[in-house]
Amino acid sequence: MKIIFTTLMALFLLSPALSQQALTEEERSMTVAELENTRAMLEENTTGLTEAQLNYKSAEGAWSIAECVEHLAISENAFGEMIKGALAAEADPSKRAEVKMSDGDLLNMIRDRSSKIKTAEPFEPSGKFGTHEETLGAFKGLREMHIALVRETEDDLRNRYGQLPFGTIDGLQVILFMSGHTERHVKQIMEIKESEGYPSE
Repeated sequence: MKIIFTTLMALFLLSPALSQQALTEEERSMTVAELENTRAMLEENTTGLTEAQLNYKSAEGAWSIAECVEHLAISENAFGEMIKGALAAEADPSKRAEVKMSDGDLLNMIRDRSSKIKTAEPFEPSGKFGTHEETLGAFKGLREMHIALVRETEDDLRNRYGQLPFGTIDGLQVILFMSGHTERHVKQIMEIKESEGYPSE
C-alpha cells in the first residue's frame, strides 16, 4: 500500500511536467525549415532591385514590392505578439478539439493566392520602417528571433492557441501560418515582377 501511495504522489507531483509536451524533433525541424525557406525566398526576390523596381505598382491601388515587404515586417511583429500571448497562457489540452485544421491544410490555405484577402488597416504599409533596406532588416531580425524560439523552446506549443478570423489554431500553427503568409506575399512580389510595365532597371 505504501508503494502504491508513493507512486501516486510521484505522479501527482510530476503531472505539471508531464502535461508539457515539447515539440517533436520532426515538428521542430519542419518549422525551422519553413521559416528559413520563406525568408530565403523573400531575400532572393528583393535583392538587387532598383528604387524604380521596388516602388513600381502594376495598377492603381496595388501594392509595390517595397510595400509588400513592409506588410511582411508589420505582420511578422504581429504574429510574434500572438505567439507571446499564447505562451503567456497555461497549456490547455482540453481546447485541442477547437483546432480544426491540419498543419498542411493551414499552409495550403494561406499560400493560395487564388483567394484574395482584404488587409486590415493596422497591417497596411505606411513607410514606418524607413528605407527598403531598413524594412527588410526589421523583418529579418524578427524572423531570426522566431527561428531561435522554435529551435530552443521546450514550451507546449500544441496545447496553447491563437485566434484567427477562420478559427482557432495552435501555437506552432501560428508560426507556420506566419511562414506561409510570407510565401503568399513573395508570390505577390513575383507577380509584380512578371507584370507588364515592370521596369527593367
